[in-house]
Amino acid sequence: MPEYFYTAKSIGGEIKTGVLSVKDRTELSRVLHQEGYFLISANLEGQETKKRKFSISLPSFGGVSLSEKMFFTKNLGVMVAAGISLPRAIRVLSSQAKSKKLKNALTDITEEITKGRSFSDSLKKYPSIFPELFQSMIKVGEETGTLEDVLKTLAQQIEKENELRSKIKGAMLYPTVILVAMLGIGILMLITVVPQLAKTFEELQIQLPLTTRMVISVGNFLAQRWFFALLIAVALFFFFRFILRTKTGKRAMDRIVLELPIVAPIVKKTNSAQTVRGLSSLISSGVPIVRALEVISGTLGNSYFRDAISNAVEKVRKGGKLSESLRPYENLYPSIVIQMAEVGEETGESAEVLKKLADFFEEEVANATKNLSAIIEPVLMLIIGAAIGFFAISMIQPMYSMLGAL
Repeated sequence: MPEYFYTAKSIGGEIKTGVLSVKDRTELSRVLHQEGYFLISANLEGQETKKRKFSISLPSFGGVSLSEKMFFTKNLGVMVAAGISLPRAIRVLSSQAKSKKLKNALTDITEEITKGRSFSDSLKKYPSIFPELFQSMIKVGEETGTLEDVLKTLAQQIEKENELRSKIKGAMLYPTVILVAMLGIGILMLITVVPQLAKTFEELQIQLPLTTRMVISVGNFLAQRWFFALLIAVALFFFFRFILRTKTGKRAMDRIVLELPIVAPIVKKTNSAQTVRGLSSLISSGVPIVRALEVISGTLGNSYFRDAISNAVEKVRKGGKLSESLRPYENLYPSIVIQMAEVGEETGESAEVLKKLADFFEEEVANATKNLSAIIEPVLMLIIGAAIGFFAISMIQPMYSMLGAL
């Protein structure tokens, strides 16, 4: 007889899941009714296994967005709270996942858990989807029996991170569009207008200044050898991308970012928000402070902030306080971080204090990104004006020289 994986509910609202060997769904419903349950859903176990095997064989491309991770974490917490078994809950959510990469990962994780492996250990195979912070909190939830609460905390953590990234990306959209449009118009002018003017100057045999000769050379190169120009642009893109992936290149860029007048305050507040939010989530879940700091050091994007937390780990491990360990890095972490960390240590409410501090920094970043367009706009206007002025002077100056010679 076929085996059905079922979900049923009692009159009192109790959820029950399991596997039964019955002739068909009608008999399954009757058996469960005799036990005081009503059938909610039923799937043939054999059919689901085939689907899983088929999905694993497919290649996966692309990443997994924070919004999709948030959807998975939040719904998994709801299903676990409803009493649905973990393998069944993950299996249902894998069928709803839009990302092929996440779908395949969840399918594999379901099979690992069914074989007897813990949820946290199963997540270790997919660090690009479920980072160490996620894994550590899930492990604590399994060990303490508070997986439902941990999933709720994780969903809030991912939601806050998603909101923060969305605000930063939204603030950078306007200047990016302006710069791309300016670059596109500039290239179009160099390809179409400059060669025509160059022919006119050549026919009139005008002595051209250096800036004009430079503009004409670039315009002729783009018009006649655009393919090589495209190859050079692509090569430069991948070259800088490679450089930024090296330790030296990444560290140099991190230093530059921390020195930029407009960007540096936002970067510092963003990394501070990530640090205190992550620490709050880990500490509230029961992760020891040393382990929490080790996890956080691996999640921060800026290498200087990672080094600061890594050094703090060693001091805290030797018995030092977090506030004192961060005090040498007041150039990175604002003094309020150290003061609030000290308050948390004195009151024994570090998790709650850090959570409120994270809310404060996230609000600060939101306000800063709102004003970013207003700050960048005049800078962009100056850049555009300088570019137009250079082009106009370079091309009009020979004409004035010609008119003066008449």
